[in-house]
Amino acid sequence: MSDPSSVNVTIFGREYTLRGDAETAYVQKVAALVDEKMREISAQSDLASTSKVAILVAVNLADELLRERQKHQQALNLLDERTGQIAAYLDKEMEKL
Repeated sequence: MSDPSSVNVTIFGREYTLRGDAETAYVQKVAALVDEKMREISAQSDLASTSKVAILVAVNLADELLRERQKHQQALNLLDERTGQIAAYLDKEMEKL
């Protein structure tokens, strides 16, 4: 495991130093997404508080994450089902040999 490195990012007009094991480009991409979401929420609402904007962004991102996890689980379930069907078909065909 690599040593944590520091990355300076700007989110919603404020500078932050983030430390972690992720690549710099990845951290910057994450920060850019958070910045974009904060600007979207700020433009769509009359919230003056940065913390309230951040809470709405967190809720929206959590919602997106949970929806993606659900879609991923559904895809895994379908894959499991199809794999079982293929295995049963192959077993049946092998018995014919």
